[in-house]
Amino acid sequence: MIFDKRLIKDFDKAILAIVFILCLIGILTLQSATKVKDLSFMESYVFKQISWIAFGTVLLILIVNISYQKFIDISYALYGLNIILLVLVLVLGRERLGAQRWFTIGNFTLQPSEFIKINFILALANYLGSKKGNLEGPQKFIIPLCLLAVPFLLVLVQPDLGTALLLLPIFLSMMFVSGARPKYLVILIILGLASMPFFWHILRDYQKQRIMVFLNPNVDPLGAGYTIIQSKIAVGSGGLIGKGWLAGTQNQLNFLPERHTDFIFSVIGEEWGLFGALILVLLFFLIVKRGFDIECATNNMHGKLIATGIVVLLALQVTINIAMTIGLMPVVGIPLPLISYGGSSMLTTFIAIGLLLNIGMRRSRF
Repeated sequence: MIFDKRLIKDFDKAILAIVFILCLIGILTLQSATKVKDLSFMESYVFKQISWIAFGTVLLILIVNISYQKFIDISYALYGLNIILLVLVLVLGRERLGAQRWFTIGNFTLQPSEFIKINFILALANYLGSKKGNLEGPQKFIIPLCLLAVPFLLVLVQPDLGTALLLLPIFLSMMFVSGARPKYLVILIILGLASMPFFWHILRDYQKQRIMVFLNPNVDPLGAGYTIIQSKIAVGSGGLIGKGWLAGTQNQLNFLPERHTDFIFSVIGEEWGLFGALILVLLFFLIVKRGFDIECATNNMHGKLIATGIVVLLALQVTINIAMTIGLMPVVGIPLPLISYGGSSMLTTFIAIGLLLNIGMRRSRF
């Protein structure tokens, strides 16, 4: 239990402090991004986000009080339940913007594809950790590839290209840490690149358009290219120190779509400038750095693999979100952890942080 003094001394308070600083930045930015909607506080995005943060905090407390080995023990059950939800959402889920990813529960929505990130990491860590580095032959890749393929395809057909693609580097990094021979991983990467023409043909038209717009936003400046053009204008107009909170013109004059979700970094760039954006990146870097330190200091293979998956997940989400906001990557619908509005994303991040802290507290006990 967390009340054990031997565990408390290894509890990473810095990670937790940074998480809540980022949540505060997210709430302030969300207030600015949604101010023009003029909703009452109880109906506002800010109130809902605070509710998710509170719920996430409760989950985090519960998670750090239970040995992560217990989560490994039930990882296949959690993975299977999540797969069932991914199937059901294709049949019973709510469709929005051409995608069917959400269950509606009262005033809230639940996105199963967010939680598969964590459950995939746990299930893969369970299998790879039990092999204790015995992954010499290519036949040892069959079960890990099956664990990857099922959620990858189910998420891809929703469609949620961004989340599906996130699973690939998580898989490769965990396989590498578990002792898989690099040549087999290189072969998988080559096969993946060779299959890109096939996946191009199964992409939806709007996904193809996003990739074309990434190459040249002016191909469709009033359609698919509009958001990225406005986002780059917002970030660039912030200059060095920004225009100030609630004072961003691209934001307040409603030029920037999706500014409370995937493009919330544009609001930060406009209102707080380069200085504020660098502070945000530094805070995320510190979480990733300390997570990497936990992974390196962990003796148990299960813990090492979970920490690896979580660190890669957080680092990729931040990198991809910021890169697509400033036009360095195609728009793939990846939220900025702890900042973007969204209950499923917030809960997933808190669960990931809870597991990371859990591993850090018990890194020398298994």
